[in-house]
Amino acid sequence: MIEVVILAIALSMDAFAVSIGLGAKKDTPGLALRAGLYFGIFQALMPFIGYLGGKGVLGWIAAYAHWVAFGLLVLIGAKMVYEAVQEGVEEDIAVLTNKMMLILAIATSIDAMAAGFSLTLLDANPYIACLVIGIITFAFSWAGVSIGRRSGTWLEGKAEVFGGTVLILMGIKMLLP
Repeated sequence: MIEVVILAIALSMDAFAVSIGLGAKKDTPGLALRAGLYFGIFQALMPFIGYLGGKGVLGWIAAYAHWVAFGLLVLIGAKMVYEAVQEGVEEDIAVLTNKMMLILAIATSIDAMAAGFSLTLLDANPYIACLVIGIITFAFSWAGVSIGRRSGTWLEGKAEVFGGTVLILMGIKMLLP
């Protein structure tokens, strides 16, 4: 279960970084709760979709499943590290509507769908794993808005680099016996 918690923390770093940016730029009442709910729900759903897809193809690629999980986690991690040095999308947001929150939630959780494949290889209940991912993302998103309000965006890129690095390390671990 510790691997699930580590995966959840790593996956939540995207939402955490965006939440920091939102908190620094917007002073909207209830933003921390909205960010937590949107990001938490989508970060819980997407890995489950990835898990179901992984279960569907696991029989065909069982001999290579660890390599596929390695590749996906390393690619997702590298993408997070790359995005950490790019400009954040939250600077371009003029009005933070529910539609915009939905778009941000989907955008930050797409990676989690691919990472959900790795749940097929972990010794964990996928329902509990996805619930843990959602709860941890909710907490990090809530905290991100609060941190952004108080300190600005200086932590935003660091969170994504940390999450990406952890995913890369988890991918490497998939190859170890």
